[in-house]
Amino acid sequence: MSKPRVFSGVQPTGNLHLGNYLGAIRNWVKLQDGHECIYCVVDMHAITVWQDPADLARATREVAASLIAAGIDPKGSILFNQSKVAAHAETAWIFNCVARMGWLNRMTQFKEKAGKDRENVSVGLFAYPNLMAADILAYKATHVPVGEDQKQHLELARDIALKFNHDFGIEHFPPPEPLILGEATRVMSLRDGTKKMSKSDASDQSRINLTDSPDDIEQKIRRAKTDPEALPETVEGLETRPEAKNLFTIHAALGDESVADVVAAFAGKQFSEFKKAMTERAVDKLSPLTSEMRRLLADPGYIDQVLKDGGERADAIAAPILAETKRIVGFI
Repeated sequence: MSKPRVFSGVQPTGNLHLGNYLGAIRNWVKLQDGHECIYCVVDMHAITVWQDPADLARATREVAASLIAAGIDPKGSILFNQSKVAAHAETAWIFNCVARMGWLNRMTQFKEKAGKDRENVSVGLFAYPNLMAADILAYKATHVPVGEDQKQHLELARDIALKFNHDFGIEHFPPPEPLILGEATRVMSLRDGTKKMSKSDASDQSRINLTDSPDDIEQKIRRAKTDPEALPETVEGLETRPEAKNLFTIHAALGDESVADVVAAFAGKQFSEFKKAMTERAVDKLSPLTSEMRRLLADPGYIDQVLKDGGERADAIAAPILAETKRIVGFI
């Protein structure tokens, strides 16, 4: 029996951070055991908003290096950048003609990103959920690891697959299934426990980047927003304290512990004592990853070759699927 085929991607826009690692990348590493994994640096999605070309190239290599450093095996899994495989763009155009405007108008992420300036954003930003569907369906991926903010896009990919199959009277695209990997680690900003940690946040103090030095990590954790109360004695005591809950969640995830275990260990103590322990754990877990990233980035030729090889392997899967898709549509 063949392994389930997993597809997932990450944008090369700025530094990857602790939230990316705990929420996604760490799980991608685990999925390699028992799944056929295709991991993509989605540079075509990145240009839905303006990117400096040199910065985009640098960020693409940096993301690839971070994935390899975190444990993605480029020989066992497929690691490449999206623009290397033409099937993404060609399938996306076909899906532009399958998806309905009303479906895209309901996409909450577009509303958030476009804000009040909807008339001036790129067509690509509006239509990028169709490209996301193409990313998945171009490989007939069966499973997609998703967080809360991506569930709507996966539902759209399923809708597009089903409508394509219905329109042409053929079972061509399998509707992809969400891959839920236990309780998601939702990492929030170090400056505001009610907002998700984000690389687009103006304050670098809001996140721990995977490129941060031990001194950077120590400084950011020490300055992380807290409250004046002693640490709680129960998990329930964290519910009204978003910053404390966030730090406990991060500490637990880094140590593969439950939040309840961390609460029990630090019940009634002061934040200063907890932050010291959290710093030691974060540095211990992240420093080897950061060191390996820097080693890889010192050899851009190696990273480029990994992406080239991955692109060729990805294309070998996608090309015959695209050819069949074109035949179904009526392209000759």
